[in-house]
Amino acid sequence: MRRLTMLALTVATALASAACSRQTGTLEAATETLGAAELRSIEYSGTGRWFQFGQAPGPALPWPQFDVSSFTATVDYQTPGARVEMTRLQTVEPGRDRPAPVEQRPVQIVSGSSAWNLAMPAGDAPPASQPQPAAVEERTMEIWVTPHGFLKAAAANNATSQPADGGAEVSFTADGRQYVGRINAQNHVERVQTSIDNPVLGDTPVELAYSEYRDFGGVTFPGRILRIQGGHPVLDITVSSVTANPALDLDVPETVRSFTPPAVNVTVDKLAAGVYYLRGGSHHSLAIDQSDHIVVVEAPQNEARSSAVIAKVKETIPNKPIRYIINTHAHFDHSGGLRTYVDEGATVVTHEANRPFYEQAWAAPRTLMADMLAKSMKAATFQTVMGLHELTDGRRSIQIHEITGNGHNDAFLMIYLPAEGILFESDAYTPAAANAPPPAAPSPYSVNLYENIQRLKLNVRQIAAGHGPRVATMADLLAAIGQPVGTN
Repeated sequence: MRRLTMLALTVATALASAACSRQTGTLEAATETLGAAELRSIEYSGTGRWFQFGQAPGPALPWPQFDVSSFTATVDYQTPGARVEMTRLQTVEPGRDRPAPVEQRPVQIVSGSSAWNLAMPAGDAPPASQPQPAAVEERTMEIWVTPHGFLKAAAANNATSQPADGGAEVSFTADGRQYVGRINAQNHVERVQTSIDNPVLGDTPVELAYSEYRDFGGVTFPGRILRIQGGHPVLDITVSSVTANPALDLDVPETVRSFTPPAVNVTVDKLAAGVYYLRGGSHHSLAIDQSDHIVVVEAPQNEARSSAVIAKVKETIPNKPIRYIINTHAHFDHSGGLRTYVDEGATVVTHEANRPFYEQAWAAPRTLMADMLAKSMKAATFQTVMGLHELTDGRRSIQIHEITGNGHNDAFLMIYLPAEGILFESDAYTPAAANAPPPAAPSPYSVNLYENIQRLKLNVRQIAAGHGPRVATMADLLAAIGQPVGTN
C-alpha cells in the first residue's frame, strides 16, 4: 500500500511539474484552455449596444447608438454558418431631434456561400427570407473573429506566432484576408483584428476586443465583446449565457439558393427641359444639362450604381462631360459612389465639413477591392459649401443650400433649381406612395426641411427625393407634416 501511495505521489508530482512547465500564452495553450478543438458550435446571448455603421450624424461623429435589450449569436464552425438576432431601439440623443424610435428585430443568417435576412411579418405569417449575397463575406469573417473561431481558423491556415507581452501574436491569411490575434498569458484570445472592404473607407479596420473571461457552464468565454469598425464601436455586448455545441438549422431556403442578383437598373424621368430624374433602385440621382457640361446630384451606394448612372447620363445627354457631382451628405449609402465620379473627372461639391472626412477616407489603401479610382490614382478636387453655393452656365442657376438644424445630419445639403422650381434632397423627406395615408406623426426631418424652404423663400413645385416611389409636390410635403395646403 505504501509503495502504491508513493507511486501515485510521484506520478502526480510529474504531471504537476509538466503542467507548470507547459508554455502559456500560445496558440496551443489557448486552444486547450478554451476547449476549441472539441467545440463544433457555440451560442452566446447578452445585452448592450449596437451602432449603425456608416450613418454618423456628422462627418467627425461616431456611428449612432441603439440600445440592445436582447442579443443572441449562434455559430456553427463546421458549415460554417451563423444566425444573429437582436432586439434594438435607437437611443434618444439629447439635443438631436429624430423620429420616435421604433423597435427593430433583425435576424441575419449566413450558411456556406449563402446569406439572407429573415423579415418577421405581423400576425402568424411565417418569416420571409430576403437574400443578401453581398453580406456573405462579412458574415463569414464574423465567424472567424470569435475567440474559438479564431483558434480554429489559425490551426487550419498555417498560422505564424511570435511572443508578445507574456502571450503571443498569432497571424494567418484566409480567403485573401489577414487575421491578427493577441493571446494573453491566461491563454485567452483578447483581441482579433482584420479588415473589410467599404466603398467609402476602402480597407476598413475591424477589431474585436474580448475581456472579462469566465466559466459559463463549462465554457470559458468572454463576458464582454467590443467590436470597433471604421474607428468607432459597432457592437458592445455584455454576455449573460453561453451554450456549447447547440444545434443550428442552416438549411438554405430555395428562394435564397436560386436567387440571382438583378442587374443595376437606371430609369430616366424628364422633369423639365434638361433636367432628368434617375431612378430604378432604392436610391435616386438627378442630372442637369448645362451649356457645355453636365451636373449630377448624388452618387449613392457604390461603384456599380454610379457606373450605371453615368452610362445612362451619357446616353441621355451625349457628348458632354460630367463636370460636377453634388453630394447631399456623407452617409455611406449616399456617398459610396463619389469616387467613381472623381475617376470620371468630376469635381465633388459637398458641405465644407465633409471634405476632410473624404480626403482622409479616400487616402486609405484598397487592397481588398481596388475600385476604378484606386487604379487610375486621379486626385480628387472639391468645391465646398457653407450656406449657399451656386453653379451656373450663364443660363441656368443651380443653387446648393445648407439644410440647417436637421437631426439627420449636421453637414446636409439640398439642391434647388429656381427657374424650374425643382428641389432635390435626400433623407429629409421621402415621399410615400400615391394615395398613402399621411404618417401618424410627422417626421422632424421633414418638418425641418419645410422650415428651411420657408427660411430661404424657395418656390418649390417639384420635389425629386433621393428615395421614394415618385416625384412629390409641396402639397405632398405639407400633408406629410400635417400643415394645411397653401401655407407655403
